[in-house]
Amino acid sequence: MSDIFREIDEEVRREKAAAIWNKYSTVFIALAVIAVAAVAGWQFWQHQERQKAEAVGAKFESAVRAARDGNASEAEATLTELAASAPAGYRQIARFRLAAEVGKRDPAAGAAAFDALADDATIDANYRDLARLRAGLLRVDLVPYAELRPALEPLAAPTGNWRHSAREILGIAALKGNLFEDAGRWFDAIVTDAQTPPALRQRVELYLALVRGGAVETKN
Repeated sequence: MSDIFREIDEEVRREKAAAIWNKYSTVFIALAVIAVAAVAGWQFWQHQERQKAEAVGAKFESAVRAARDGNASEAEATLTELAASAPAGYRQIARFRLAAEVGKRDPAAGAAAFDALADDATIDANYRDLARLRAGLLRVDLVPYAELRPALEPLAAPTGNWRHSAREILGIAALKGNLFEDAGRWFDAIVTDAQTPPALRQRVELYLALVRGGAVETKN
């Protein structure tokens, strides 16, 4: 008897399913078509974005090659274009590289370009600090220690991500100005920092020898 009731129940379900299909088949088909179109559209968009990214990457590589080959004007022109129109990630990289390339021929202009990056609130704070560091490095031969110190000293704090480089730049700037006490203080901070890279520690030994040697003459 239970088999009979089971068969009747299954029959009723089939009839209900058939009725629902007959009533809403066009809706089901439309939804299926929309789903297929959405997936196809998403895949096409991903393909287009991937092609754009590859094109931007190739253009950036061409700028790097031009700079390496000594064609500065071509490198700067390509980087300027990327800095203006590339997707956000590549645009930031292009701006940093462009500032560096400009700094090779005109340190003051390069430093100004890095200043613009440091003042850009849309950039991650760590990279803004890197821009301040790069600007300071370009200004070592342009401005006195007293002018350089306010911008770089915050980066030299014990917890700063860029403290090693900031201390080195500040020490060199003080040394160039024959400010041996300041120079020694920055170099000592490098030596006593357990996380100082070995290569930098070796350089600092040379700097400290200059500090101990007394006044030095530098060419402007």
